Amino acid sequence: MNERVRVAIDVGGTFTDVVKLVPETGELRFEKVPTTPNAPAEGVLAAFSKAEADRAGVEMFNHGSTLGLNALLTRTGARIATIATRGFRDVYLLGRTDRVPMYDIAYRKPAALLERFDTFEVTERSLFDGSVAVPLDEAEARELAREIARRGYDAVAVTFLHSYVAPQHEQRMREILREEAPEVQVTISHELSREYRECERTSTAVLDAYIKPIMHNYLRTLEGELAERGFDGRFLMSRSGGGAMTASTAREQPVNLILSGPAGGVVGAAGFSKLIDRPNLITIDMGGTSLDASLVLDGSPVLYHGAEFEGLPINTPSLYIHTIGAGGGSLGYLDDAGGLQVGPKSAGAVPGPAAYGRGGTEPTFTDAALAIGYLGTDTPLGGELTLDRERALASLRAIAAEMGITETELARGMVRISNTKIMGAVRAISIELGHDPKDFSLLSFGGGGGLVAVDVARELGIPEVIVPPGQGAFSALGMLMADVQHDLSRTCVELLDELDPARADAFFADMEREAAELLGSEGFGPEARRFHRSVNVRYLGQEHSVSVELPADSSDPRTEISAQFNDLHERQYGHVMDDPIELTTLRLMAVGVVDKPDLPRAARRAPGESFERGIRQVVLPGDITVDYALVARESLLAGDVLDGPAVVTEHTATTVLHEGDRLEVGAYGELTIAIHHAQKGA
Repeated sequence: MNERVRVAIDVGGTFTDVVKLVPETGELRFEKVPTTPNAPAEGVLAAFSKAEADRAGVEMFNHGSTLGLNALLTRTGARIATIATRGFRDVYLLGRTDRVPMYDIAYRKPAALLERFDTFEVTERSLFDGSVAVPLDEAEARELAREIARRGYDAVAVTFLHSYVAPQHEQRMREILREEAPEVQVTISHELSREYRECERTSTAVLDAYIKPIMHNYLRTLEGELAERGFDGRFLMSRSGGGAMTASTAREQPVNLILSGPAGGVVGAAGFSKLIDRPNLITIDMGGTSLDASLVLDGSPVLYHGAEFEGLPINTPSLYIHTIGAGGGSLGYLDDAGGLQVGPKSAGAVPGPAAYGRGGTEPTFTDAALAIGYLGTDTPLGGELTLDRERALASLRAIAAEMGITETELARGMVRISNTKIMGAVRAISIELGHDPKDFSLLSFGGGGGLVAVDVARELGIPEVIVPPGQGAFSALGMLMADVQHDLSRTCVELLDELDPARADAFFADMEREAAELLGSEGFGPEARRFHRSVNVRYLGQEHSVSVELPADSSDPRTEISAQFNDLHERQYGHVMDDPIELTTLRLMAVGVVDKPDLPRAARRAPGESFERGIRQVVLPGDITVDYALVARESLLAGDVLDGPAVVTEHTATTVLHEGDRLEVGAYGELTIAIHHAQKGA
C-alpha cells in the first residue's frame, strides 16, 4: 500500500523548492532542483523525483509558480485584444492621470501590454444601477468576434461599462466569442472584480488575458503528466491574496497567481507565528532572483486591495509584499558613473552564478558570499551542487582591478549593497506604514535569507532573527498551510448612516450562496466552509478606502463599522475626523478549510552531550580573516545554544551570525538569534 503524502512545490526564478510531508509521522523532507525556464513542467516533475514522492501516493499537491509573473516581467505573454463599450476603447491605454512617484523626473509610464490597434468596441451600454440603456448589438458583436479570429489573437479581455453590476452583456459576448473564435482564450472583467473603477477592472482583465494562454497550457500539461503517473489527489495553486485555489479555477483566473510563490511564504509565516508565539513578524524571503519583504500583524498577513504590477493596477486582493531585485543570482557591475551596483539583473537558473560552474562568468551575490566565507565549498547546495570558490574569485577579478581593490573587498561591498537594498525593502513595509521595526521579530527564509538577516536586523534595531525549519524551501512549506480561498465583492457606495442593514445582509447572503456553490464544486462540504465579511469605508471626500471586519451576527453594523474605522484611522494616521463615513465595497472571503500539517517538534539533547563544530574562515572588513564556528543545522537539537561568530549550514540554506549574537534552538527546530546591538554588522 502506497504511503500517503503531501507535496508542495515552489518554482522560483533560479531554483524549484519541494517539501514532502508524511502526515502520519510528521516527517518533513526539503529539496531543491534547478528551475527549467524553457520547460517548467519538467522542473516540477524533477522535484517530485528528488523528494522521492510517488505521484500515486500524493493526496494533496500545492503549487506556486512564477511563470505568469516572469511572462509579465519579460513581456513575453500572449497577443491579446480588448473589447469595450463603444466610446470607451481607450480606458486601459489612458489609465489614471496620477503620476507615481510624483517627484521622479525620470519617471516613465509603464509600457502597455497591447497597442491601440488591439482595442475594439461594440455597441452596448449598462448604467451604474444595473439597468440597460443600450442593448448589446449581437450582429456587430458577432462580426467583431470573427475579426478577432482573423487577426490571430491568443486571448481577449472583455470589459464593458458597469458590468460589475450588470454582467449579462459580458456573458453574452463570451458566448459569441466561443462560437466564432473558439481558439481564443476569453477573460470577462466582472468574474475577476465586481467593483467599480473601470480603469482598474480593465487593467486586471488585461493582465489576466495576457498570461492566460501560458498558464492554461502549463497547468493542462502538468495535470496530464501527473495523471499519467497515477496522481489523483487534490491539486491546489497558491494565490496572490493568500490561501489557495484549485488548478481548474487557476486556469480560468490566472491573474490571481502573479504573486503565487511569495504568498506561500507569508501564509507559512503567519501559521508559524502562532506556533512560536511571535504574533508580529517582518518576513524576508531571499531567493535566487529576488527578495520579498512582508508583514505579519497579530498572527495574520497584511491583505490589501489595489495592488500594482509595474504600475499596472490589479483590482484583486493581494498580500502586502514588497519585491526587489536582490537575490543570490543578482549580478554585480559598475554603472555609468563607475559606482558598484548589485541587481536587479540576475544570472537566473541558466547560467547561474559563476561558482555553479555552469558557464556563468559575471559576479553575483552568491559568488561574493562564497568569496568572503559566508558560503563554503564543504556543503553541497541542495546536497548535490558543490560551489567553486576559484570561479567565484575569478568572476570578481575584473571589476576589483578596475576599482583598485581586492576581490574579497569587492565581495564585501557587494554584500553590503545588497543588505542596504534589503533594509530599504523592510523600511517600505514597516516604517513607511507606521510600524517600528523594533516591535517585530525578523523571520528569515529562502535560500539566501540567513546570509543577510542578522546584518539587516542589527542595522534596523530588530531585536531577534528567527530562522524556521527548512528555511530554503519555507515558501513551499507555507503552501501546505493554506486553505482554499475565494474573494467576492459588491460595489455599494453610500453613506454609512444611510446604510440599510437588511440590504447589506442581502448582498452578503447572495455572495455566500455563490461562494457555497464554488466551494461545493471543489469538494468542500458545509462543515469545511468559512465566511468572513468585511467592508471598505472612507471619510466622505477621500479617494481611497480601508477594509474593516464585519461579524456576520452583528446587531448594529453601522456603529461597529464606525468604531473600527475610526480606531484604525487614528492608529495609522494619528487622528480621526468629524466627516461622514462612506461605504464603497462589501467583501466576502470564502474559505474551504484543508487539514493543516502538524510540524514535528525537535528532539532534545541528553544531558552531557554536545554538538560537533568545525571552523570556517570569514573575511571581515579590511581583509581580516576570522575563524567562525561551523555547525551543521542537522546536528542541533531543541535547547541548544550557539554563540557567534558562527555559520550554520543546512541542506538548502546557510545562516550567519556574528560576534555577540546568540542562537538558541526552539521547540520546532527554529533558530532564534538574539542580536547584539552594541556593534554594527560585521
